[in-house]
Amino acid sequence: MNASKQSQALPRTAVRIGFVLSLLLLIASAVAFYYATLAVQKGRREAAASVNVTITGQACEPNEITVSAGRNIFRIANRSDRAVEWEILDGVMVLEERENIAPGFTQALATRLEPGDYAITCGLISNPRGTLHVLPAANAGPAAKPNLTAFIGALAEYKVFLATETDAFVDAASAFANAVKSGDLAAARAAYLPAETAYARIAPVSPLFSDLDTAIDGRADGFGQREADPAFGGLHRLEYGLFRQGSLEGLAPVADRLVADAATLKARIHDLRIMPESMVGGAAAILERVAAAGPGFGDSPYAHEDLASFEATVSGVRKVFDLLRPVAARSAPAIAASIDADFAALDKSIAARRAEVTEALADPAKAELGKAATALAADLSRLRDMMDLSQ
Repeated sequence: MNASKQSQALPRTAVRIGFVLSLLLLIASAVAFYYATLAVQKGRREAAASVNVTITGQACEPNEITVSAGRNIFRIANRSDRAVEWEILDGVMVLEERENIAPGFTQALATRLEPGDYAITCGLISNPRGTLHVLPAANAGPAAKPNLTAFIGALAEYKVFLATETDAFVDAASAFANAVKSGDLAAARAAYLPAETAYARIAPVSPLFSDLDTAIDGRADGFGQREADPAFGGLHRLEYGLFRQGSLEGLAPVADRLVADAATLKARIHDLRIMPESMVGGAAAILERVAAAGPGFGDSPYAHEDLASFEATVSGVRKVFDLLRPVAARSAPAIAASIDADFAALDKSIAARRAEVTEALADPAKAELGKAATALAADLSRLRDMMDLSQ
């Protein structure tokens, strides 16, 4: 009798448990469906509200865009035959950018814009620029600005750092130019890397002087005729002559122009108004640029001083975060910790490559370093958003 009752109780218990589990699964499915629906609706709203821009070999389509102030999303499709970039410029200052958009691919750029008229770059440097009109948003109040008091010490120290590093670049550029004009190919080649790495350490603020950055550090792919383009100059034109062509012929005027541009840069840095968002945004942008796959990895496409060039860029980015870390740790501790982990991963990869005693990196090593740098760039962009550091 007791055995019979026990056997009846067990199936009932199993039925109850099964019913409860089924109910829980039903609730979980409903919750998942609800949030998936919200995500799809949000995606559709953003897609509907976004501005589509197509980059061809000659221009942007459309070449004139009008949006309302506030948050905007741009979807940039590359329909040209080479990797391109799309930038929003306020004078010579790059407000936002998407670099290395591969042919046939589309990238999204979300940004918050203030009312005004801006220029937009459309692929090649020689292409005509477009225009972006940002109209005041209806019923918009004054834009909230970050409290700069917490950043005063970091900004002052970074300005000193930039002045010191710019002096080092001026000296290195002058020594490089003298070596080029001496007629000694070996000496000129030896003087290239100190100049290139000196500039790499100040590259996080290069979006603030895009005209000089193009003149000093522009890559051949940004010009219509690549290396043969008359407008192609600066460090990489000299690098191309020295390491790819193996010749000093015709390089003296290019070297003189580099020295003049370095002097102009020194004057600009002295008067430059730097904001925390410029530091963080520029650091993320330069990492994305140098981490791109291809022969230009690390910004040394012809000399193949890949590791030294890459490491110098990371050094400049590290300085930015070291200065902002105290504020970041209070405002966004999880992201700050993630950035520290990103740097640790990069340091480990760089040390492993350094142990191989070679500057030229094989494709797998470039991919490993590029992946780590891209992760760091993404976390820096998250930091800018979380700390409300927006242009």
